[in-house]
Amino acid sequence: MSRNLNKNIIYAPCDGEIIKLEDVSDEVFSSGVMGEGFAVLPTSKRFYSPVTGKIENVYKTGHAYTILTDDGLDVLIHLGIDTVELDGKYFEKKVAIGDRVKQGELLATAEVEKIMEEGFDPVCIVVVSNPEKMHNVEISYGECYANDEAMRYLITN
Repeated sequence: MSRNLNKNIIYAPCDGEIIKLEDVSDEVFSSGVMGEGFAVLPTSKRFYSPVTGKIENVYKTGHAYTILTDDGLDVLIHLGIDTVELDGKYFEKKVAIGDRVKQGELLATAEVEKIMEEGFDPVCIVVVSNPEKMHNVEISYGECYANDEAMRYLITN
């Protein structure tokens, strides 16, 4: 049996380019303090759930979402750097706290071009805030489409 058959997957939340977390301009994310993961330079305005699970948190501004996966990972999807300052402008939430989402389900839309016009970095960050629950992490960097495989991992027992 291929070892990859036992791996779990986190998918790209949007079209764009997957980059290293270390390359994100926000030190809280790039330093790894928030967890392990990747970022996507978005080329589309639709953002999908990268995992299946329960919505644990939706920021009122619509710029960030936390999902608890069935295998116990806390996954944060953060749309943009400092975009909380926009106070919800250009973001439209499609889910609420307590909702059960499937991987590929629409979480939000964001007017990426308008966010950039306001001087904000629209990078979409995906981090697992409890990385001790996973090992053998592999990330696929480069061009991607929403729902492409982005990160593989094994669950730590």
